[in-house]
Amino acid sequence: MDRCEKSLRHWLAWLLSGGGAHASFDDAVRGLPAKLRGVKPPHLPHTAWQLLEHMRLAQWDILDFSRNPKYKSMAWPEGYWPKTEAPPAGAWDKSVRQFRADLAVMRKLVTNPKTDLHASIPWGDGQTILREALLVADHNSYHLGQLILVRKALGRWKG
Repeated sequence: MDRCEKSLRHWLAWLLSGGGAHASFDDAVRGLPAKLRGVKPPHLPHTAWQLLEHMRLAQWDILDFSRNPKYKSMAWPEGYWPKTEAPPAGAWDKSVRQFRADLAVMRKLVTNPKTDLHASIPWGDGQTILREALLVADHNSYHLGQLILVRKALGRWKG
């Protein structure tokens, strides 16, 4: 693997990990009381639960597409959003764990020298692993910002 390819993989993994000059995923989900996870602040369209679960579902879908030749897209938009504004018992922690696990798999995929970041995914229509990794990072960043905005509106963010 040449120096440019190694550097690209390193920075992709860094980007997927979040943080840097921004709040991390762990910062955004840590310490939000259970009673506030399903509260929709005035003038905002989503609850913290809706955003967390949407991020998990979308990230899983992108990862599944990236690896699964039998991939089937979920129904849009209902397949990508939770059915309820508040999480069922235990769902918040399960969603957080699964989000982290799927993100780790995506990081592993992009850092694996056997993964051709530039090759078209055979079951797609021109997408590459590089594009999908950037899509995950972009989507996560966008919705993490929304999650922090919800926390600020609820008075539960010190950042």
